[in-house]
Amino acid sequence: MAQEEMQLHEGLEATCWELLQQVTDPEIPVISMVEMGMIHKVRVDGDVVHVEVLPTFVGCPALEIMKKNITEKLVEAEGINQVQVVFVYDPAWTSDRIALDARDKLKGFGIAPPPLDFKAGDTWEVACPYCDSPYTQMENLFGPAACRSILYCRHCKNPFEALKPIY
Repeated sequence: MAQEEMQLHEGLEATCWELLQQVTDPEIPVISMVEMGMIHKVRVDGDVVHVEVLPTFVGCPALEIMKKNITEKLVEAEGINQVQVVFVYDPAWTSDRIALDARDKLKGFGIAPPPLDFKAGDTWEVACPYCDSPYTQMENLFGPAACRSILYCRHCKNPFEALKPIY
């Protein structure tokens, strides 16, 4: 590949990453799929962009919405005529892939972020995203999505959701 062509591909790939920063998680619109750590790879091949996405859960009902949103955003880039989105499960997505600044965005949205470096056997301690109190209790392990649970803060009396730790 000629040097000029390689620079063009690298520039187009960087543009794709920038555009993907604008594609939000369909269920949590305050953070992008990049910030969630769901975009695994982006590869440009001529006028085709190949995107590998790591779903948070195998049975996530939002996969087709994600694919559509990624495709619609990337075809905005000059020189892109086709987008191929593939969901991959190896490596598996873990909650440690969530960017540090995205964790603050989750709290601002009312969702407690998962703990960092969570390991099998660890106790899942959840602080309230509203008042930061550790005095919370699990109301329902199964929230509105497979990746979230519903909790209640005994300090500020607010119900809230928490992203489950996936390791």
